[in-house]
Amino acid sequence: MSEYFTGYQCSSCRAEYGPTEVDYLCPKDHGNLDVILDYDRIQRTSAPQHIFTATEPSIWRYLPLLPLAEPGGLGTPFRSVGWTPVYSLDRLSNQLGMRHLWIKDESRNPTASFKDRASAVVLARARQTGVKVVVTASTGNAGAALAGMAAATGQKAVIFAPRTAPPAKIAQLLVYGADVLLVDGSYDDAFDLTIQAAQEFGWYCRNTGYNPFTAEGKKTAAFEIWEWMINERPDRATPLSVFVSVGDGNIISGIHKGFKDLLELGWLERMPRLFGVQAEGSAAIANAYSAGSESIQPVHSKTLADSISVDLPRDGVRAVRAARQTEGSYITVTDSEIIQAIASLGKAGVFAEPAGATSYAGLVKARQSGLIQAEDAVVVINTGNGLKDVKAAMQAVSAAPVIEPRLEEVIKVLKLKPSRSE
Repeated sequence: MSEYFTGYQCSSCRAEYGPTEVDYLCPKDHGNLDVILDYDRIQRTSAPQHIFTATEPSIWRYLPLLPLAEPGGLGTPFRSVGWTPVYSLDRLSNQLGMRHLWIKDESRNPTASFKDRASAVVLARARQTGVKVVVTASTGNAGAALAGMAAATGQKAVIFAPRTAPPAKIAQLLVYGADVLLVDGSYDDAFDLTIQAAQEFGWYCRNTGYNPFTAEGKKTAAFEIWEWMINERPDRATPLSVFVSVGDGNIISGIHKGFKDLLELGWLERMPRLFGVQAEGSAAIANAYSAGSESIQPVHSKTLADSISVDLPRDGVRAVRAARQTEGSYITVTDSEIIQAIASLGKAGVFAEPAGATSYAGLVKARQSGLIQAEDAVVVINTGNGLKDVKAAMQAVSAAPVIEPRLEEVIKVLKLKPSRSE
């Protein structure tokens, strides 16, 4: 166990627990638990420069800020999670009339999504507590991340996924060797079944918005944005806004936790504004935010962005607070706007799945409404690779024409002028 990990605090009733007293939710009110770190000890034993000079290009460079001991797994994909690139995409900046726009591309993770961060940390926790089997519910990405990280570390993974999950994501689960069960129901049905199975068989449950270590993995994206801001961002005087697609709420709450850790340590000058973007057909958290409430009411989710399609978000309260406490906001977008965002990102060189493009669709809408100004500095997070859902990607483009193998056909279709030699 990490020397910096001192326990948990309920995000709802504020009750505190020791590191071994609980595993998942608060026993009193089932609120999400926040991991408590010993900030004073971290300050005495570490400093930003220690991190900036670390040679490991992964989330494990931030080990002093994580509730884990050295995880092992050297030389495997497990040790290459995170440290994803931040791109400056001038074409998109010009289209939106902005001066400062970047994309953080999480599709560069080992299993091609943001979810590798949480799965790596949860599996490290499982190994350090002696648990043999880790289980999760997933529409695809979290399961693929768990399966891939488990394969890299020789652990056993069990995945419950809705039978409607994209075939490419199910293929990942199977190729990585996980035990995969397709549930004839929704993600929420799979979620509840996972908890029952974990309790029955003594498995360790990775479920997002349930296991507090998932947010600890996802907060590492905030650490990378912080390190990038200090070492590479040319204009640090302009406050930063971060756009994140939101389903169950754990990514945005994890990123919020990461920035809060840095503020507590005195390593971050100001909190970035966090903007959550939800599909209109799966907007339970955005609805609560707009109503000025923290009461998350379930919806009947319907959106092509399967990774953020959730009836009842399990980390909704902290997700609402992430925007409200940072002077950010929530934005909802249609499936059509998500498809358009896939096309726009693709033409700028980034291939995003629907959930990954949702954050950019939210920025477009925020820019149109005046919520984001031309001088604002924005990082948009692409949470997953477009190859995970080729069916959706094909809706964003026109079909390729089929031609006869003759040069005249090329000239005709591409509307080219014949060469002068003809």
